[in-house]
Amino acid sequence: MKINIILADDHHVIREGLRLLLERETDLLVLAEADTGRGALSAVKKFNPDLVIMDVSMPELNGMEATRKILSEAPATKVLALSMYSDKRFVEGMFQAGVSGYILKNCIARELVSAIRLVAKGQVYISPEIAGTIVDGYLSRLVPQTDTTHRLQRKTLTDREREILQLISEGQNSKEVAETLHVSSKTVDAHRRNIMEKVGVHSIAELTKFAIREGITTL
Repeated sequence: MKINIILADDHHVIREGLRLLLERETDLLVLAEADTGRGALSAVKKFNPDLVIMDVSMPELNGMEATRKILSEAPATKVLALSMYSDKRFVEGMFQAGVSGYILKNCIARELVSAIRLVAKGQVYISPEIAGTIVDGYLSRLVPQTDTTHRLQRKTLTDREREILQLISEGQNSKEVAETLHVSSKTVDAHRRNIMEKVGVHSIAELTKFAIREGITTL
């Protein structure tokens, strides 16, 4: 039985390489490709794949937000993160979003194919290079939280705020964001003010720096 796959990466060369690699395997079938997080979500709705190979840093809707939306729309679909980033914020962010595996782009071909098959079976795959990151994150959560931590958690951005923050930090103005999300410009402006208040910044430049620092978008 074939594993139906969607490739989501904003680099055409990487998608082409992945497709050529996977098409050599008789049990793997690439149904579609997407170069944005929003495109990946649309492809999932259209093709209902078994698995999505998701890059972390995607334009318009990053890998974390796209994963959340995909699993909300199609909970039976598995998501395997494929990224060049081994930083804790990206690894933890993707697992919190619901991925079933995280593999680095410098992996060898047979590791990727093995990870796909394991994740499709309902198992979890983690690249050996980032296993320590996962353990450190788990141990840090065992430490009692301070009042300061609780205050910071109350300021956590909502899914919609993170979505709007990414679009703004990628250069879209309020009207363009509104058109992308099918809301009014006033709604976008209100969200932007709330975001800036939550994170304690006072300009779009500072907001963009915050988005990059938090892994919501990349340079």
